[in-house]
Amino acid sequence: MNEPETLKDMMNYEKAFDCVQCGYCLPACPTYETMETETHSPRGRIQLMKLAAEGKISLHELEDPVEKCLGCMACMTVCPTNVQYDQMLEGAKHAIEENKEKPKHQTAIEKGLFEHFVPSSKMMRSVGNLTWVYQKSGLQTFAQKLGILSKTPLHLGEFASVLPPMPSPKQRASREKVQPAKQKEKLRVAFFTGCVMDSVFFTINEQSVELLTLAGASVVIPEEQTCCGALHAHAGRHDEAVALAKQNIQMLEDLNVDRVVNNAGGCGAQMIRYDHLFEEGSDWHQRALAFVEKVEDITKVLAELDGLQFTKPLNYTITYQPSCHMTNVQRITKEPRQLMNQLPGVSVNEMNDPDFCCGSAGIYNIVQYDESMKILDRKMGDAEATNAQVIVTTNPGCLLQMKYGSERASTGQRAVHLIELLAEARPIAK
Repeated sequence: MNEPETLKDMMNYEKAFDCVQCGYCLPACPTYETMETETHSPRGRIQLMKLAAEGKISLHELEDPVEKCLGCMACMTVCPTNVQYDQMLEGAKHAIEENKEKPKHQTAIEKGLFEHFVPSSKMMRSVGNLTWVYQKSGLQTFAQKLGILSKTPLHLGEFASVLPPMPSPKQRASREKVQPAKQKEKLRVAFFTGCVMDSVFFTINEQSVELLTLAGASVVIPEEQTCCGALHAHAGRHDEAVALAKQNIQMLEDLNVDRVVNNAGGCGAQMIRYDHLFEEGSDWHQRALAFVEKVEDITKVLAELDGLQFTKPLNYTITYQPSCHMTNVQRITKEPRQLMNQLPGVSVNEMNDPDFCCGSAGIYNIVQYDESMKILDRKMGDAEATNAQVIVTTNPGCLLQMKYGSERASTGQRAVHLIELLAEARPIAK
């Protein structure tokens, strides 16, 4: 019989001793840069996690520093001692969530949201369809004229104002689940649609599949897939993240594909870490490792296939806002820029500090709005200084944040997903 998990086990206590408190992480940490307090730096949080695991401070005292962490993992990229901050952060969130007393109504709302709403493709599809009705009926224009959007809780109305036009329910329903390569097949891939991507950015998913088939990949869109579990892991809901991972692993095992392709930096970052959710050496750990081996961001797959020819010159200057989870967790930096540089007529002006987080971080910009806006303001200043007409990113949260940031700062810059930019250049098969 397994012994009950201790607080030290839950919080990955032993990993805290890898941190030598050198301070290399400080200038890389967005919250330390904007809040300028040690408790909101990676090394400060690690010290607090250690004290909480030892029972020297309460989990309540740890909660604010942990909740205000973006989880961008920039600290891990610069750390000279390879501290596994990601595992400690998720462990701390898990411990806080497990030991936090909440009102019954809050528990019920969160249970419905995390267990039934987000993982349900039917529910997320309904969100997209209702948003289409909201846009097409004129309700959005009416709400904007009356200023209603600025009065919604958690600033949700402000973010809703920058949502892209939604496809109709008929368009959503007409998607083919299997789409053959449009040239000699080089790969057979499963396309991971994602929750937010498929409900809010359905068109980008459609463009992604089109690009893959043009480049030489046959694409399967599995009905059995579910949420990647990133939002659950970030909220400390470990058991639910594990359950979702198991469903996706099982989904892949039932398919004959070479890769599992995604177009959302956050989803990819969660899925390549599925093995960390299971005890090392267990059956599920081995199955997770096999899954992780096949997870790939679409930019890497398109660059590898090298099967696209772009026919329309775009003739404008762009700048790239890398997704933190692409850069710091998946360590994908070359391929997105490689694809951008293939586009005719495009000039790429890099930001001064491109790897500084935009402040989106899942739902951080909703639950920690004020701190998120301080980070976003710095990012928009950097983006505007490039004199680019277009800001390109590779993650749905970053995309909404940059759209909102451009509108909020009145920079006049257009924010797009890299897939949208590639589709705009009218690709054909080589």
